Amino acid sequence: METLSLFDMSEGVQEEIDAQPSNSLDVVKMEFVGAETLSWKELFSGFDALHAITYSSGIDFVYKLIDLFEYAEILFGCDEVISYSLQEVMAYQCKMVERIQDTAGKMKLDLVSRIENNTLRFYVARSVLSHEKIYLLAAKDGRKRVIMGSANLSRAAFGGYQRENICYVDGDAAYEWYWDCYCRLREDCTDQIAKETLLGANDGDHLEDLPIARTIQMKKALLLQPNDEAKEEVRFVLDVKNLAAKLAPCVPKPDKKGKLMLSPEKIKMIRRQVVATQTQEKELRSEYPQLEVFPDELLARLNGTDLELNPSRAEIEKDVSLFLKYMDGYEKFHGDVAGMQRRYFEFANWFFCTPFMACMRDMAVRYNQNLLPYPVFGLVYGQSKAGKTSFLETLLKMMIGQKTKISAPDFTRSSIEGLKRTVKGAPIIVDDLTNTRFNQHAIETIKNDDFGVADNLLHYPAVVISANEDVKAVAPEVIRRTVICRVQAGLTNTEVMRSSIVRTVQREVGTALYREYLRRMLTIVSDLLEEMKSDESESAPDILAESSRVLVEIFEEYSETDCPEYIRQLTLEDYFSEKVTGSYAIKTIRNAWNTSRSSFEISERNNEIRYNAGATWEADRILKELPETLEAHKSRDWVVMNLEEAKTFFDVPFKKSWLDRFRKG
Repeated sequence: METLSLFDMSEGVQEEIDAQPSNSLDVVKMEFVGAETLSWKELFSGFDALHAITYSSGIDFVYKLIDLFEYAEILFGCDEVISYSLQEVMAYQCKMVERIQDTAGKMKLDLVSRIENNTLRFYVARSVLSHEKIYLLAAKDGRKRVIMGSANLSRAAFGGYQRENICYVDGDAAYEWYWDCYCRLREDCTDQIAKETLLGANDGDHLEDLPIARTIQMKKALLLQPNDEAKEEVRFVLDVKNLAAKLAPCVPKPDKKGKLMLSPEKIKMIRRQVVATQTQEKELRSEYPQLEVFPDELLARLNGTDLELNPSRAEIEKDVSLFLKYMDGYEKFHGDVAGMQRRYFEFANWFFCTPFMACMRDMAVRYNQNLLPYPVFGLVYGQSKAGKTSFLETLLKMMIGQKTKISAPDFTRSSIEGLKRTVKGAPIIVDDLTNTRFNQHAIETIKNDDFGVADNLLHYPAVVISANEDVKAVAPEVIRRTVICRVQAGLTNTEVMRSSIVRTVQREVGTALYREYLRRMLTIVSDLLEEMKSDESESAPDILAESSRVLVEIFEEYSETDCPEYIRQLTLEDYFSEKVTGSYAIKTIRNAWNTSRSSFEISERNNEIRYNAGATWEADRILKELPETLEAHKSRDWVVMNLEEAKTFFDVPFKKSWLDRFRKG
């Protein structure tokens, strides 16, 4: 029989401390009566009802325990939830429900029937619970017991596998005092898990079924107060996690049973590995830039040195002139030159703005704002010899005075995340990524774009990928998180060989334009960060719009000639509106309608239009750019869409003339 030691406390000697000022503590006075050795079943058995508060818990042990009681009620808290921001609460509740569903399914338990007949209730925390673990037991014959101490509801705690402080008090006086505490916590700090929640799917499409959402629906309104006083504790926990993550590759792996035998030699080996890793990081820091922006202090630092943010007018004019000269060079390209210049300026605007994205994302998380307006991934792709690599190198040279990039074979999610912890601010450029490598590594990296969010990192860099035309389709989950620049113009081989503009500009351009940009943006971003704290803010601040406004002002002020049309003010819509993200699909469908109407089948009765893309991969590419309103799906080479929505989206009437029908017949 599993045993544990516990203290038996007399029921009549506790006393309640009356209402005290906020800095006073409720203290229960007890007397030591004796110690016993009991199993967990002996400790809990003989009672009919259980009311419990627990933090980390073993769900399988919870199920064994509630089988002892006709009625059971559990309040679950979580040690990992520190600040109790809305996103933390939702994430915790979502995962807790998922855990209960999975564990109950494996044990073939019918929790729903017990919840339905009102013999079982589960609650999950939405704010800070009592840190004490309390278990209230009651019997039909009037007997009462309170179990308290350090033990959570887990097999490790109540199975004698770890040292715990466990006490119990029998009697009405202790039960009534703790019962009042329990009821207050249940009402003020938790949300009930309904049977519908356990029966429903546990994903992002069913957030309205989360316990906190059901509470809001019932109460019509709910005030959630994050624990701001926990900032120091949060920072400490994150520092520990970050250090553990850095040490993990240096620590030997446990054996198949999960055990790790340590010896002085292994400690020396770990130390050597840590030193080697630190040396490698220093080498990376010397090779890659460290650009840090501090909006609150209105300063920027490059490789540990404060930047001079008041460049001379002559320096700025020179950089402006060289940038315009560089962009004028695209006039010699073949293809959509005007579109290429517009897209490259849009990309440059985001590229210059990226050092501010980390702090914007950090503030967005703290104040429950959306992360999507602050993208940290960029993709430049299209036909070869379009100047993609040299364009990115030039932008980086204008920012920090140096060119750095990694080759495509070195790109993996782990290698990029390692670099993002080492490099600061200036974008990491991944050059010439193939379609295969993009699908294998880049898509998953971009989809999981929460890097740095949990760690509250403020200076991590964006990642910019250049790829050729073989990147055939960009998935919707990538499009939402990535600034995409697709270019459809280029040079011939001999024209590439003869061109000297790139070399000239990269040799002569300085960082004055960008330093002037930083000086102006630091003040603006400081204001944007304050704006994000306000409850009155109805939408996320558009940092890309502010960035373009600053660039336009600089070009207008320091250019010797009128600014070209592509130098213009932008908004988030220019990057992520459905017309922008679906630009390839729109152009393809419009061109096909004008030149090959036999590729279309229209059924007004079914409100359906079908387009034959000619190849499965082309149908995939178009499908991934279409908004959900089109209800689009694929049938072999055909893309099938809602006719009326397609008319609006593509701005095409999609009505075949009698001549089209005659030709088809």
